[in-house]
Amino acid sequence: MATETKEKAPAIKKKATTKKKTAAKKKTSTAKNKTLVIVESPSKAKTINKYLGRNYVVTASVGHIKDLVKFKLGVDVDNDFEPRYITIRGKGDIIKDMKKLAKVCKGVMIATDPDREGEAIAWHIAEVVKPFNDNVKRILFNEITKVGVKKGLEEPLEINTDLFMSQQARRVMDRLIGYQVSPFLSRAMLEKTSKALSAGRVQSVALRMLCERDAEIKDFEAIDYWNINADFFTPNKRAVTARLLSYKSDKFSNPEGSAKAITKEQLDKLNYIKSAVQATDLTDMIKKEDYSISNVAKKKVSRKPAAPFTTSSLQQEASRRLGFSNRKTMSVAQKLYEGMPIGDEGTTGLITYMRTDSVRLSPESEKSARTYVEALYGKDFIPKESPVYKSKSKNIQDAHEAIRPTSLSVSPTVARQYLDKDFAALYELIFNRFLASQMSNAQFEQTSVDISGGYFVFRSTGTVTVFKGFLAVYEDIKENGNGKKVVLPEGLEKDKKMDLDKVESTKSQTKAPAKYNSASLVKELDELGIGRPSTYASIVGTLLEREYVETEKKTFAPTTLGLDVNNVLVKNFPKLFDVSFTANMEANLDVVAVGDKTYAGMLKEFYGPFTASLEYAKEHGDIPEIICEECGSPMLIKVSRNGRFLGCSTYPDCRFTKPLPRPLDEEKKEPVIAEGVECDVCGKPMYIRESRYGKFYGCSDYPKCKGIKPFTIGVKCPKCGEGDVIERVSPKNRKKFYGCSRYPDCDYISNYMPVDQHCPECDHHYLETRFKKVDDVWEKSLRCPQCKTVFTVKAEEHKHEEAKKED
Repeated sequence: MATETKEKAPAIKKKATTKKKTAAKKKTSTAKNKTLVIVESPSKAKTINKYLGRNYVVTASVGHIKDLVKFKLGVDVDNDFEPRYITIRGKGDIIKDMKKLAKVCKGVMIATDPDREGEAIAWHIAEVVKPFNDNVKRILFNEITKVGVKKGLEEPLEINTDLFMSQQARRVMDRLIGYQVSPFLSRAMLEKTSKALSAGRVQSVALRMLCERDAEIKDFEAIDYWNINADFFTPNKRAVTARLLSYKSDKFSNPEGSAKAITKEQLDKLNYIKSAVQATDLTDMIKKEDYSISNVAKKKVSRKPAAPFTTSSLQQEASRRLGFSNRKTMSVAQKLYEGMPIGDEGTTGLITYMRTDSVRLSPESEKSARTYVEALYGKDFIPKESPVYKSKSKNIQDAHEAIRPTSLSVSPTVARQYLDKDFAALYELIFNRFLASQMSNAQFEQTSVDISGGYFVFRSTGTVTVFKGFLAVYEDIKENGNGKKVVLPEGLEKDKKMDLDKVESTKSQTKAPAKYNSASLVKELDELGIGRPSTYASIVGTLLEREYVETEKKTFAPTTLGLDVNNVLVKNFPKLFDVSFTANMEANLDVVAVGDKTYAGMLKEFYGPFTASLEYAKEHGDIPEIICEECGSPMLIKVSRNGRFLGCSTYPDCRFTKPLPRPLDEEKKEPVIAEGVECDVCGKPMYIRESRYGKFYGCSDYPKCKGIKPFTIGVKCPKCGEGDVIERVSPKNRKKFYGCSRYPDCDYISNYMPVDQHCPECDHHYLETRFKKVDDVWEKSLRCPQCKTVFTVKAEEHKHEEAKKED
C-alpha cells in the first residue's frame, strides 16, 4: 500500500503543476501589448476584469509579497533604519508570473487598496516588475463599479513615496518594539508562564486600557441614593407618573461615580436622598399634601441624523445591531467592496472602500440620495441643503469618502435575493445609514408637566414624534438599555387638580463604568487617535489570540495572564505604552504621510528615548538572571524549529543550552492509567497523555515501548460509522475539536462533542454537546445538528463538565 502511494503521488503533483504552468503560459501569450493591472485580491480581480475590456489583463498578488525578515530584527538601526525585506513564503510563483506578464505588456497599473497598506503592497510590486517594464502607474478604485474603475483608469498616479514611508515607519516601529520588548517580557514572566509572550505597540496600549477599566470596576465603591416616584390621576381618571424634582425649592441631584473618588464634604453638598429613613420621612409628608399642575411647558426638539459610516462607526454599529465581531464586520465589508454576484449584473462592488476615517461624501452620491429619498418619501424628507458632517476622530486623514453603497439601484430588498444573511444584513445597515445621513431631521414635541403640593414639586416629561424624518429609514438604538417611552394624557393644563394615588421610594446605586465591548473599545481607540481604520479589528483579535483578554457576555475582561503582562509593561515602560505617547506616534506617522517629516527622522526621534527606556528596564527591572552553567554569562530565551529554549548570550563562543524552567504554579501532572486500554505492541497498560495536538494513549513502559493509540471519546464517527471520534487540539489556537480516527479517509470534523443519542424530535442519529455560561455557571445542553432543537441537561448530569470548564 505504501509503495502504491509513493508511485501515485508524483504523477498527481506533476499533472497539477503541468496544468498550472500551461495556464500561466497561455495567460502570458495572450497578454502581449496589453496593459497589466495588478490587484491584491483574486475576487477583486474577478470583479474589475469585466469592466476593463480586451486591452487589459488582470492578476492578483494575493496580499503582500514581501515582509521583514523573520526571526531577526530585520532593521539596520545604524543605517537610517534600513529594513531588510524577504519574499513571503509561497509568493515565489506569483512574483514569477507578474514578472513574465510585465515583460510582454506595454504598461503596468497597480490597483491595490487605496490606503497605506495598499501603497506598501504597490511599492513592493513595483520593485519587482520595474526591471521588466518601467511604465508603472498607480491607480485607485474607491469603488469597484464601472464608474469607479473608469475614473481610476483616467487618473493614473505615481506611487506615493510618502504614504509608503509612513506605512514602513509603522511596520519598522512595531518590529523594533516587538522584537526588543517581547524577550524582556518573556524573561520577566518566566516564573509565571512558559508561553512565548509578545508586546505590541498598539495592542499593549489597548490591553492597558482594558486592565485599567477592570481595576476601576473592581475598586468601585457605589454610593446609595433613593428616588421617589408618585402616580397621579387627573379629574377624568387619566394616570400620570412623575418623579420628585425638588423640596423647598431645592432640586434633587443624584450622585455619580465612586465613593472613593469624592470627598465627604463634596457628597454633603449634593442635595440627594441619602437614606431609607430620609426617603420614608419625605414619603409620609408627600401623602399629606394636595396637588395641582403648577406648570406645563412645551417645546419642539430636533434630532439630526448620524454621519455616514467610517470604519470605526461601522464596527460599532455592526457589533450593537448585528452582534458581529470587528473581524467579521471587516471580512464581510471587504467582500461587499470587492464584489458580490447580483443577478444579471454579475459580480458587482456594492460599497465604497471600507477602511476610512472620513465622513465626507461625493456631490454625486449626495444628489442621488436626495433623488431617491424624494421619490420614496416625499420632499419633506430631504433638507434644503445636504448636511455637512465632522469627524470626532483624532488624526483624521480624509483620504476617501465615507462608507456608502455604490448604487442605490441595489436596494436592501434586491440584495437579499442574492446575498447570504450576514452580507445582506451589513449591506442594509450601510445602505440605510447613508440614506438617513442625507435626510431631514426628526422633529419631536416635548412636554414637561410640574405637579406641586406644599413644598414638593414632581415632574413628568413626555415626548411625541411630530415628524419622523431620517427615523423613517434608520431607527435609533439605545446603547445603555431600554428606556420606557412616557406618553402624557391630553388636556393637562395649569392649576388643574391632581389626585395622588400612590407614592413609593426606590433605592439605587451609582454604577461602575461598563466593561469595554467590541463597539465601545473601538470607539475609544478611534477618539483617542490610537491605531488606524485598518488596525481596529486586528487589535482586538490579537489580544484574544494571545489569551491576554477573554470575552464575558460580549464584553472584554483581562485574563490573569493579561493582567500580569500589563503590570510588567507598565512598571518597566510607563511612557512607551502610554495612551498619549501612542496617539502622538500616530500623529507623527500622519506627518510622514504628507511629506512634512522624513522616515528616518521620525524613527530617530522615537528610537533614542525607546532604547533609553529599554536599557533602564533591563538594569532596574528586578528580573533574576539565569546564568550559563559553563561560562557564567547571562542566558537568553531563544527560538528554534523545536520551540523556545535558553541559550548562552555569548553564542557561538559558548554553545550551552537548556530547557526553559517550569513555572512555579505549573505542577507536573502525573499520567493517568487508561482503564481497559492495553498497548498493541507489548500488552502493558496505557497512560492518558497530552501533546500539542491533544490527548492520546501512550504505553506505560515508555521509553522502552513507544506504542501509542489515538484517544477516543467512546463514540463511533457519525459520518462513516467505522472510525472512532478522537478529541484533538489545534496547535495554533489551542482550541479543542473532534475528528474521525480514519482521517483522511473520513473528513468528519466538529467543534462540538458528538453524543451517541438519537434526537427525540427528528430521530437524527446523534446529538452535539453545547455549553453556555450563565451568571458564571456553565450550563450544558444537547443540540440536534439536523433539526437544531436544543435539549436541556439536568444540573446533576453535568457537574463534572462544569468543573472541567471552570478549570
